Amino acid sequence: MLFVIDVGNTNIVLGLYDGERLAASWRVATRADRTADEYGMIILELFRHFGLEKSAVSGVILSCVVPALTYTFSTMAKRYFGLEALSVGPGMKTGIPILYDNPKEVGADRIVNAVAAYQRHRCALVVVDFGTATTFDAITSKGEYAGGAIAPGIDISMDALFVHAAKLPRVEVARPKAVIGKNTVHSMQAGTYFGYVGLVQELVGRMKKELDAPSRVVATGGLAGLIAKDASCIDEVDEHLTLEGLRLLWELNSNN
Repeated sequence: MLFVIDVGNTNIVLGLYDGERLAASWRVATRADRTADEYGMIILELFRHFGLEKSAVSGVILSCVVPALTYTFSTMAKRYFGLEALSVGPGMKTGIPILYDNPKEVGADRIVNAVAAYQRHRCALVVVDFGTATTFDAITSKGEYAGGAIAPGIDISMDALFVHAAKLPRVEVARPKAVIGKNTVHSMQAGTYFGYVGLVQELVGRMKKELDAPSRVVATGGLAGLIAKDASCIDEVDEHLTLEGLRLLWELNSNN
């Protein structure tokens, strides 16, 4: 089985593939100060809870946007699974030409998403990943990574109101019943949620014009399903897009 690990700034998503089938997946909080042993014990406990054997794992692939944790998870894979983790980064075969001015600047997660989305749809695409930051990635009809845009994530925007406005409380991200809020909490939720829907609609619309080809919009990440309720530009929500991309990159780069 293949163990795939996507380390984000807020969450770490773990997946276990049996061939092309995603047999199990989990989401844990990202903590840069945790050690390889701490993460190893968390993962082994998840395996035990679901009746899985670590000996069934024959490969590990890692995508990480937190530099301090790349070594941590590489060490964890070696110590707890006896395997060298394949890490997504410069020099890896992706099958997708990267048209960025400096391809090394493109986050690993963005490339992984692009690989998975293009492999599935084989057309021009805009991939929207709702994470700590919200990334918008454009893929041409030829399967080239054209570039994209990066915006503050919706949680960051909500936290900024709490931190910088003395009288505003910390509230959860939620879809309010109306744009015109009748209290402070609902007003904050309306401004953030519907404002974010507008941001997504505008950026996606402009990207589709620049791609100048029939384009499909795929969303992923923790809040994709929520925002997609009102962002009519989103054609599909795929919560496991990044995990699938990691599986595809393993097939392309492993010597097995």
